Amino acid sequence: MPERDLALLTEAARAAGEVALRYWKNAPKAWDKADASPVTEADLACNDLIQGILRRARPSYGWLSEETPDDTARLDTEYQFIIDPIDGTRAFIAGEKHFSHSLAVAHNGKITAAVVYLPALDKLYTATEYGPALRDGQLITCSRKSLADDPNILTSKNSLDPQNWRNGLPNFQRSFRASLAYRLCLVADGSFDGMITFMDAWEWDTAAGSLIAARAGAKVSDKFGLALDFNAAGAQSAGAFACAPLLHDDLMMLVNA
Repeated sequence: MPERDLALLTEAARAAGEVALRYWKNAPKAWDKADASPVTEADLACNDLIQGILRRARPSYGWLSEETPDDTARLDTEYQFIIDPIDGTRAFIAGEKHFSHSLAVAHNGKITAAVVYLPALDKLYTATEYGPALRDGQLITCSRKSLADDPNILTSKNSLDPQNWRNGLPNFQRSFRASLAYRLCLVADGSFDGMITFMDAWEWDTAAGSLIAARAGAKVSDKFGLALDFNAAGAQSAGAFACAPLLHDDLMMLVNA
């Protein structure tokens, strides 16, 4: 079943990529939602397309998407789709390449199939719960660095607040990408050594990328070091950490959580 779900997610992600690229760099209509986060007509068009493909194929699966009002009926389903139609909407609006489609299937709170697709780069990351993590069909693995190895960590400025750390900010290089799902995949393929966010993370941002990172050998958790669970009522986790195993252990010792 995970392999069949993965094929379905891949089909939907690639189809969404074609839609997104028609709007990208073409001045899509954009506005702010109630929580002040941006959304565009492309987000909604991709959401409608993905939902149509996935729910026609798996009508019994629950549905959780950033761009669909939440229906608590998903809490009573065995399987769920967890979707971010465009992750990194600000980058999309700015005409940058690092936006993604993040699609996952959860079963009893665990992700079993995951796809993150970056249409502007034509880059596809995939994983199933017992299979390898792949980028464009090729095996990927995370780095093996520790905090002593001057790691390069993807994170926002919020994580640099000394109050997040027991003994002040640890020494590491900082980088950033707008799409949280893509950050998780960049840890998976070893381009970066870790990604961290102390802010509550929406499930649609972390669902697909967290499995891909984990299957690539990274340690993935919330900011307390606990496993990420999905299809929760609030659809959020207490932050998200995905790092090379030694680096994850090092950071957990220093987090003021």
